[in-house]
Amino acid sequence: MASKRITKELKDLQKDPPVSCSAGPVGDDMFHWQATIMGPADSPYAGGVFLVNIHFPPDYPFKPPKVSFKTKVFHPNIYNNGSICLDILKEQWSPALTVSKVLLSICSLLTDPNPDDPLMPEIAHMYKSDRAKYENTARSWTQKYAMN
Repeated sequence: MASKRITKELKDLQKDPPVSCSAGPVGDDMFHWQATIMGPADSPYAGGVFLVNIHFPPDYPFKPPKVSFKTKVFHPNIYNNGSICLDILKEQWSPALTVSKVLLSICSLLTDPNPDDPLMPEIAHMYKSDRAKYENTARSWTQKYAMN
């Protein structure tokens, strides 16, 4: 079931990729993908290219994929190790969701962080109390880690 669904999602992604994202298997392993997300233009991540790991569980789509950033990113909802605080990757997951929708949700999280449900409380505090400092730091991390 899982490999059939993953293959279908790959075909759909190749046919109709989400704006500013791409994804596909790493080598021959259909259960391990790498995605690329372009930093949204209206965010401090603009111009950055962010690599994301996607690991599908054997019971996908009944369980969500494990999705994490490989590229370091300064963001209240993304932990140092790359894990992402996003409800649809946890309790709000539904088998109706796809990798494409997950990538779009990550893009909108980059544009609109959720400082009220942070993985990084100190970054969330900066986002709320000193937006300019947050944006400057996020921009400099983007230049340092997400631009070649």
